[in-house]
Amino acid sequence: MKIKNVEELMEKIDYKFRNESYLKEALTHRSFSNEHEKSKNFDNEKLEFLGDAVLNLITTEYIYNSGKGKNEGELAKLKSQIISEPVFSAIAAEIGLGDYLYLSNGEESSGGRKRKSILGDAFEALIGAVFLDSDYYTAKNTALKFLPDKINNLEDIEGIIDYKTVLQEVFQSKYKKMPEYEILDTKGPDHNKVFEISVKLNNKIIGIGRGKSKKEAEKRAAKEAIEFIENKKRIQKI
Repeated sequence: MKIKNVEELMEKIDYKFRNESYLKEALTHRSFSNEHEKSKNFDNEKLEFLGDAVLNLITTEYIYNSGKGKNEGELAKLKSQIISEPVFSAIAAEIGLGDYLYLSNGEESSGGRKRKSILGDAFEALIGAVFLDSDYYTAKNTALKFLPDKINNLEDIEGIIDYKTVLQEVFQSKYKKMPEYEILDTKGPDHNKVFEISVKLNNKIIGIGRGKSKKEAEKRAAKEAIEFIENKKRIQKI
C-alpha cells in the first residue's frame, strides 16, 4: 500500500510540523526499521515512551479539572481506562493514522495498519513528536482535539471495560458466588476456531458469547449477563 501524504495528517490534527523528521520518526514502526538498513535504529519506540508520559499528564490534568472523579480511587481508575490501547487506537483509527505508517512487508500483509497495538503506540508517538517539535501546551491542545469525545463515551470503545471483572463483582456482592462459564460449542479449523461460551447463574444460562478465543467469548458472555441482570433489576422496579 502506498503511504498517504503526511500533509493530510497534519491537516487532520491541525498541527504543522516545523521539523518533519519528528513526524516521520513517529510514523516508523520498528519492523520497517529492522527491514531497511538505512532506517536502522530509526523507529517510534522512544517517541512512544515520551508520548505516553505527556498523555499521562494531559489526561490527569483534564480529568482532575473535569470533576469526573469523586476521590483519588475513582480518578485513578478513570485515568487507567483512558491511558490505554483501546482509547488511543480508537483515536488513531478515527484520524486514519494507519494509512501513514511505515511498516515492514510482513506487518503490511498481516494487517498491521489496523492492528490496535500498532495504532495505539503510533498515537502516543505522534503526541510525543508534537511535544518535541513545539511544547507541552501545543501537544495538549492537539491531544484534546480527540480525547474528550472518547472520555465522554468510554462505554462505546471496544475493549475498554473488563466485563468479566464487573460480572464477578456483581455476583460476589449480590449472589455471594462466582460466575460459571461453560463451553457450549467449538467450530472451525484449529487456525480459525470460533468458541461459544455460556455463563450461568444457579444453573440457568444468562449470557452467551462467541469469539475467536475463549477469553473473547467469555467477555461477550459476561457483557450479555450484565445486561440481563440490569434488565431484570429494571423490570423489578416497575
